[in-house]
Amino acid sequence: MDLIKKLTGKNPSEYEAVAKSLVDNSDVELFAKLVKQDDFLFDFIKDNVAKRIQNACNKENYLHLMSFLKNYSPSYDTMIARVLYSYSGDELLPEMKEFFLNGVDSEKAYAVKYFSFVSKEKLTEILPLLRRTAKSSYEPLSINSIEVLSLLKDEESKKEALDLLKSDDEFEQYNAIKFLVNYQAKDCLNEIVEVMKNSSFSENIASEIPYLISIEELLETDYESGILVLCNIINAIPEILSPSCVCDYGLYEIFANMELTSSSATLIRLAKDKFEELTSNDEYLFDCDKNTKDEVKEINNLLKKYNSQQLKSLFYDELFDESDFVFFAIDYVDEKEELEELLDSQNQTLVLKVLTVMKEKGMLNQQHKDIALKNISSLDIRNVVEVL
Repeated sequence: MDLIKKLTGKNPSEYEAVAKSLVDNSDVELFAKLVKQDDFLFDFIKDNVAKRIQNACNKENYLHLMSFLKNYSPSYDTMIARVLYSYSGDELLPEMKEFFLNGVDSEKAYAVKYFSFVSKEKLTEILPLLRRTAKSSYEPLSINSIEVLSLLKDEESKKEALDLLKSDDEFEQYNAIKFLVNYQAKDCLNEIVEVMKNSSFSENIASEIPYLISIEELLETDYESGILVLCNIINAIPEILSPSCVCDYGLYEIFANMELTSSSATLIRLAKDKFEELTSNDEYLFDCDKNTKDEVKEINNLLKKYNSQQLKSLFYDELFDESDFVFFAIDYVDEKEELEELLDSQNQTLVLKVLTVMKEKGMLNQQHKDIALKNISSLDIRNVVEVL
């Protein structure tokens, strides 16, 4: 039988023997094969494998793990770093610093994970370099570096990321948000949400926020922001976010316990369409596991219980300039008069959205465009309006 199957299987006599052989013999080839399976194994299976490898380690063979460092896996990096540190303490620190300075990217990423177990005062000299590797294009190295900076409570790197939230470059803003999320800077949540509201990367930003604070906690502390984050997350499925995120974010329980307001009615109306679409086309769920497929179907059945007319009576209250939900709500407006009122908005992007919706619904005429153009100064938006 394939050794990977034995290592990931349920038979203790098989997986214990394979794990012991893997470590005792520094079997780099087998470990490399295991790493290549990362995308195909469930998280609980990888967790089990990590425990099995850890249990196979002892003070005589633990250094054999060093031969695995050229094959990086986020599923096993914490286990490897923990084993190395638990048996060696700081004795391996000079060697890990050497990997960090001169190793390949995978070795650097493992070394930084090892640093997460080391006391702060012994990392002072490499702090400037950690700030640089936090910006590495090699994501594991970047993420692990940010984790260590957070453990070290490095205010300089945090402040730099906060300053970048004010940048005119949306890529810089988004990278700063990913830094703050990995840093676990919960005190920066309000600033992150404000950037999300005005960014063309709003859906990407929303998908990061649950890794900083759970959606349930966000809804409890700032209901409107939580609903807005959910609107952007739902909008991002499946183009930006995999349908599997419904399990990651616990969306069924969230929808099942949702308080009905004008903002949540907007979210539910948006979600009704999205989950109906996901379940009506096999293509969207083709690559998903059974758990995800079942969860999507359950959410769709749950959302069907909401009456669309009842929702409309609530989310129409969001049809005003300052509403954070108006861009989502207007897609479901059928009355021309309601849309016409928004043509006087000072928000030029909103006016363009209204005109686009009117065109899709066969309501648009030249008079509407003339009214809108009076308030539009952006040349790019004027050009789009002209060709609608």
